[in-house]
Order: sequence, then structure tokens, then C-alpha cells
Amino acid sequence: MSDISISNKKYILDELDDEDKLPCLKAFKVAKKMNVEVIKMAKICESINIKITSCELGVFGNIDFKDFEDKIYDDIRKNSNNEYKLKCKTLWNEARKTSLRRVGSTVKKSNIDVIYCQLGCFKEKLSHANKS
Repeated sequence: MSDISISNKKYILDELDDEDKLPCLKAFKVAKKMNVEVIKMAKICESINIKITSCELGVFGNIDFKDFEDKIYDDIRKNSNNEYKLKCKTLWNEARKTSLRRVGSTVKKSNIDVIYCQLGCFKEKLSHANKS
């Protein structure tokens, strides 16, 4: 995957944050511009020594999340057969009802673990770093 084209590398470099990392949301945007499957973004970035950061669901990065919301938590649990490990994509779909940031805030401050990152950054994490 280190054979990334100059134009594709430029798409990535143009979206880096102040720490020279590619934020999660921007990785989706770049994948679309590059016309590649989103799941390949972690490997593509790794091949050019770029880290993906700022997971919108709080698995990694330093996003300033807001408050836990009981209703969102209850909806997530109810709509997921009361599972505690949920795919990233499932949670993003759940966020369509409210917002990604509200779902991310609730997940980050709950006992729900995110699995199978859509960008390919991870398959499963054992637990959140900051459980409440």
C-alpha cells in the first residue's frame, strides 16, 4: 500500500490537524476523494506514517465530549439487542437520529465498547480508557 499516488497523498496531507494526524471525520472525506473503500484508510495512512485521530465515538484521540444522555443510551441498547459491544457503523447509524457527537459522548461515558472501526483502525478494544 506504500504505492500511494502523489495526488492521493496530497489529499491526506491537506486534511491533517495541528499535530500532523488525520481526524476520523476527515479520513472519511479523504477516502471519498481518493475513491477508495473507507476500511482501507488506516492501512493507507499507516503506509505513509500518518496516524488517524479524534475518533468520533471516543475510542482514541482527544475530542472534548459533552454529557452522557440517558435517552440516547437507552435507545442504543434497545436497538442493539442489549449488546455492550457495538460496531462503529451501528453507532454511526444510531447517530442519524440525533448527532454523532451526542452518541459519541454517551458511548465514551458508558459501558458500551466500540468494535470494528469503519476506517480499519481496530477490530475490537477491550474497554474504554475512561469509563464512568
